[in-house]
Amino acid sequence: MAFTGGAYAQTMVITQDPMVTNSTVVMPGEVRTYVMEQPIDSVPYDGDVLVGRVLPGTVEVRPVEGYTQYGYTVVNEHRVIVDPETRRVIQIIE
Repeated sequence: MAFTGGAYAQTMVITQDPMVTNSTVVMPGEVRTYVMEQPIDSVPYDGDVLVGRVLPGTVEVRPVEGYTQYGYTVVNEHRVIVDPETRRVIQIIE
């Protein structure tokens, strides 16, 4: 049983938006893997890159293949997963 639980933990990513109450997001691990594998240049952004922060329209958000509810970009050398509709940062990867 413990082995199965470990495998499950690797396939899901759980994150919370500190700016919004009750904002737990359960994301497929494949989304994070996809974002980590994409070659993309970092764009400069004035300000801190934080979960919950809405990125301006000047920052290009790219789609995550197979998952229309997620986008990604790299700002200030940080890979981030973004809600493409609201441009809100869901998770900071690095």
